[in-house]
Amino acid sequence: MLLSRIVKSCLDIVFPRGCSVCGTRLSCDEEGFFCPGCRPGIRRLESPLCRICGIEVGGADTCSPLCGRCLRSPPPYAMARSVVRYEREVRQLVHRLKYNGDLSVLPGISELIGRYDMVEFADVDCIVAVPLHLKRLRRRGLNQAAVLAGLFFADRRHLIKVDWLVRTRNTLPQTNLGRTARLHNLRGAFAARATSHFPGATVCLVDDVFTTGTTVSECSQVILREGADEVKVLTLARVNVPHRDRPGSW
Repeated sequence: MLLSRIVKSCLDIVFPRGCSVCGTRLSCDEEGFFCPGCRPGIRRLESPLCRICGIEVGGADTCSPLCGRCLRSPPPYAMARSVVRYEREVRQLVHRLKYNGDLSVLPGISELIGRYDMVEFADVDCIVAVPLHLKRLRRRGLNQAAVLAGLFFADRRHLIKVDWLVRTRNTLPQTNLGRTARLHNLRGAFAARATSHFPGATVCLVDDVFTTGTTVSECSQVILREGADEVKVLTLARVNVPHRDRPGSW
């Protein structure tokens, strides 16, 4: 134990760690990859969650509640879960990876993912990342969803199928679109490759951020039409989560 602390201290001197969000140098006695100023802003989702879409449903008095949207119009996927809220610090992590190809954020993202209980995804047969159009992939240099899939399933990389789903149209960015515009923008934008094999499978669909669920719903419909038994959605972050009195931080 003493030797490991000495080695860690030496490594921190030679290769100083920086906060994955703000870059502040971390001292050797600080654990993880977030500084004391940024860590409180990274907040996990707190139970109870809608058993389908995974949004927080504060005040629910049942063990398996449903939110109003899922009651009115159940989505095609069986379940969606996210690790943290999509707030300022997490937004910076995602944007640096997504738009700048900045891999220096991966240790911090790995820390968040490493603390997430993956038990609900233990039974998946294959893992599919939400695809980018080839033009956008060439411009960015990476697909952030595929990178996250590798972090979520580091011990099951052989199940990750990077080419089973494709984006057939270079759609507009979803960021500034409302729900109706998002639906129209993505309609028919995804397809399964001829070499994919979804029949009978429980599929985990991975993306970076869950906003309205439009993207993962469109992908799920394609996967289910190809014969999959069910689709489970897993994202790093979740947008528009209602505030709670005692939010959990990392």
